[in-house]
Amino acid sequence: MKMNKLLDFDKKYLDNYKIIAGIDEAGRGPVAGPLVVAVVVLDYNKEYAYINDSKKLSEAQRYRALTSILTNALYYDFCIIDNHEIDRINILNATKKCILKLIEYLPDWVDFVLIDHVKVNSSKNVESITYGDSLSLSIAAASILAKTKRDEIMKNFDLIYPQYGFKNHKGYLTKEHKEAIMKYGLCEIHRFSYSLNIDHEP
Repeated sequence: MKMNKLLDFDKKYLDNYKIIAGIDEAGRGPVAGPLVVAVVVLDYNKEYAYINDSKKLSEAQRYRALTSILTNALYYDFCIIDNHEIDRINILNATKKCILKLIEYLPDWVDFVLIDHVKVNSSKNVESITYGDSLSLSIAAASILAKTKRDEIMKNFDLIYPQYGFKNHKGYLTKEHKEAIMKYGLCEIHRFSYSLNIDHEP
């Protein structure tokens, strides 16, 4: 079972560390909306539903997983950086800024952090794992927290800017999104530093 493999990956670190946190992000690729980074400390003695890389789950599965994570986790937190800050410092630096902030505010009893892909220097014991959301239970859980939080934000933006269809594509540059940009131009939550290569009507 996939979840058991993810759990086994994390448990390898329990020989040297007592409490593990996982960190992952959602929103590096979209051309609109914020970056959301989540951290979670799972209780490995509890049962969780559907934990896997959030991109491999249906929306219904993600929300079932979310409920089990929020019910059973020992700790979780979020960092959100808006599109204006992303434009100012770039997406990689925004991601690192969020990761370091979440690590800084972790409880003292957390002694190890698994991070999906991004490398940071920290006073905590940390390890960056390539494709970590497909390997680590903690990182996969963080990916679900980040993805569902960001999706809710984009659904709220859809109420403000309904012409762009943000509730459908969540800010990714789909055909629907491109057509909306061509018709209406860019709005306040678009990332102007991203290369859109779209000629829009005035």
